Amino acid sequence: MGINLFLFLWSKSQLKSILLVKEETLVQQLKQKDSQAKAFEVLVNTYKERLYWHIRRIVLNHDDTDDVLQNTFIKVFNHIDGFKGESKLYSWLYRIATNEALSFLNTKSKKMGIDNSELQEKMAGRLEADVYFEGDEIQLKLQRAIATLPERQKMVFNMKYFDELKYKEIAEILGTSVGGLKASYHLAVKKLEEYLKGN
Repeated sequence: MGINLFLFLWSKSQLKSILLVKEETLVQQLKQKDSQAKAFEVLVNTYKERLYWHIRRIVLNHDDTDDVLQNTFIKVFNHIDGFKGESKLYSWLYRIATNEALSFLNTKSKKMGIDNSELQEKMAGRLEADVYFEGDEIQLKLQRAIATLPERQKMVFNMKYFDELKYKEIAEILGTSVGGLKASYHLAVKKLEEYLKGN
C-alpha cells in the first residue's frame, strides 16, 4: 500500500473517531444544564441545513419546512435525555425530523379532506410558483414523479438519492431492514423512470 493511501485511510478513520468523540461530548453537554444552551446552538448550526433539505423533500413547501424544522429542534431539545446513544446522533435527528414531517402532512391532508398522495401531488404542482424552489424543468418533473410514489419508497429514494445516505443508515432512521430498503429503492427508481418516460 502506498504511503499516501495509507495516510488517507488512517486520517479517514481518525476523522471518524474524532467525530464520534465530538458527538459524544455534544450529547453530554446537551444533557447538562450549564452547557445546554451553547451545545444546542452548536447542534442547530451543525444539522439545520441537512435537516432542512431532508424535511423539504418530504413536505415540499419552504414555509412548512421551516415550521417542521422548528418543531424538530424543539422535540430534540425536550427529549435529549431520552437519547441513549444506541444510534448515531444524526440518525436520531433524522428519525425525529421524518416523523415530524409525516405527522405534519397527515394533519394537513386531514384538514384539507384529502389523502396524503393527493396532497403531495397538489404540492408538487405548486413548486413552480414557490420562490424558494431553484430547480429547473427537469427537477420539477422529478419532484412531480417522486410525489406519485408510496410514502416508504419516497422516503428511501430521497434519503439514498439526495441525502446520499447508506442503506444501513436509512435502516437505522426508518427502523427497517436493509433488504427491504434495497427493494423499495429499486421499485422507486423503476416507477420514476416509467413516470418520466410517459410525461
